[in-house]
Amino acid sequence: MPAARVAVKPTDIRNPDVFHKVVDCQWACPAHTPVPEYIRLIAAGRHADAYMVNWRSNVFPGILGRTCDRPCEPACRRGRVEHNNGPGAMRDNPEPVAICRLKRVAADHKGDVRARMPKPASQRNGKRVACVGAGPSSLTVARDLAPLGYQVTLFEADPKAGGFMRTQVPRFRLPEQVIDEECGYILDLGVELVAGRRIESMRALLAEGYDAVFVGSGAPRGRDLRIPGRDEAAANIHLGLDWLANVYFGHVAAVGKRVLVLGGGNTAMDCCRSARRLGGEDVKVLVRSGFDEMKASPWEKEDAIHEGIPILDCRVPGAFVHEGGKLTGMTFQRVRPEFDGNGRRMLVPTGEPDEFHACDEVLIAIGQENAFPWIERDCGIAFGEWDMPVVDPLTHQSSLPHVLFGGDAAFGPKNIIWAVAHGHAAATSIDRLLHGEDPRERPDPLVRLTSQKMGIHEWSYDNGVSADQRFAVPWSEEARKLDSIKVEVELGFDAATALKETQRCLNCDVQTVFTRDKCIECDACVDICPTDCITFTGNGEEAALRTRLTAPALNAAQDLYVSEPLPTMRVMVKDEDVCLHCGLCAERCPTGAWDMQKFLLLETHAGTRCGGSPAREAA
Repeated sequence: MPAARVAVKPTDIRNPDVFHKVVDCQWACPAHTPVPEYIRLIAAGRHADAYMVNWRSNVFPGILGRTCDRPCEPACRRGRVEHNNGPGAMRDNPEPVAICRLKRVAADHKGDVRARMPKPASQRNGKRVACVGAGPSSLTVARDLAPLGYQVTLFEADPKAGGFMRTQVPRFRLPEQVIDEECGYILDLGVELVAGRRIESMRALLAEGYDAVFVGSGAPRGRDLRIPGRDEAAANIHLGLDWLANVYFGHVAAVGKRVLVLGGGNTAMDCCRSARRLGGEDVKVLVRSGFDEMKASPWEKEDAIHEGIPILDCRVPGAFVHEGGKLTGMTFQRVRPEFDGNGRRMLVPTGEPDEFHACDEVLIAIGQENAFPWIERDCGIAFGEWDMPVVDPLTHQSSLPHVLFGGDAAFGPKNIIWAVAHGHAAATSIDRLLHGEDPRERPDPLVRLTSQKMGIHEWSYDNGVSADQRFAVPWSEEARKLDSIKVEVELGFDAATALKETQRCLNCDVQTVFTRDKCIECDACVDICPTDCITFTGNGEEAALRTRLTAPALNAAQDLYVSEPLPTMRVMVKDEDVCLHCGLCAERCPTGAWDMQKFLLLETHAGTRCGGSPAREAA
């Protein structure tokens, strides 16, 4: 009979598909930050070390610790294990570890790390790289290339670096000093910032003789809503992105008493919460989708509701109502979502009368669009669907090989951590391209498995399993007044609470590794396992095998860990879906057939040669 699939084997650990099954939180992060590693460092009080682990991968730990969309947290093993209904599983609180907020802990408690940052190259390598825009993607390119000797120049229309992190994320979420600090680490590498210069012509920029050009200009244009009354009442209708920027620059300091915000994304949440702080007494969010289908992060919606802002879903805008050009309100059609046989959503009118909502101002936050009027269409850069440049998803090159795109400018609006990942990838391509190498041949990541055994019953990490629920981040009492656009809302974890939250991590990068030849089939590991995830049984078809385990393996998306046949012709089967990685099986095993081995993966950045040679030094 064919055996079931094997989830984890040391010999297969370099396989990305296997890695995905092993350390889900790190794989879910576009920058592949080694999450469990920095959480253990925080637990040990080594905040500066934890910060530098983050800084290598995601570049902006303090910024992302406040603003990240947290793609890692839904993949966190803690939430998955606590959701599981198998025997012995913890079910009190199906919440992942607060990975994002622990990232902020490392930033808040790190102290002065300037001495640990890379130094500017002692000598330039003669290559010049221009970056259009000084947002997270361009800054990452500069961070990776400048220490290698490249002369990197950032062209930014605004007075400071940071891009949308600075101008569109409100200060009550992200303080200015955090942006200044983390952008400053990059500029201190000898990167030239040309602030206040907007690039108006790609042809003119190419004529300046740069060896490579990286476009990280974001998606700078808000999508408008062209419905009746839009032009007549234009004075009191604003695009959310532009309005947030005007708030940042001080051009907008107050709003009307009644404000409607249209849209269901994070920009809409920033708009409504900002309007509340600028004098809006009756602020509402209206979105055409259902509440659960909104693109805004769940915690962003929760924060808006917590501040007294209602979110009204299933409302399709009908018209702006005005009297003599003065906006008085909007009409909305009530709809309900229905899904066809292919799962596509349709909004079907309910037949109820249209609603009227009175207002003084409307903020439109229904999406972002790219705008490339400055790229001449005959300069060699091909454009495709949605008038977007054709970009290679691996190398980030355009049809003009030495012009690359990243962040929102490459594939449309996403988030900061994706922009960082694009910057790393593009910097690698630029480095290989300018050294005459194929940008499609990417250097392998650093991969290592190391036993954590230090004695008969001793391990190099704390493998206790905390039963604590996820800890809440405290809010500033001053911010609760909602009268300041600059007072930060979240205080972050203090050191004591951060330590408690780190203990909820299940060390999913420390793997249970089974050696068949050492096993005497005593079943000691089965007896000690707190979640009944280990079974010795006859092999068979996977579907049937899953039902014969001590705790039936119900999640077919998670492969089983199945050994080769043992002397009795049984196999060892472990369900990774409920394993706590507590190491009790390895502690109890009398022959050392079980070991706990830490898996380390570090993505290689610019300067690393294919084959794993170290980063290239500047000449």
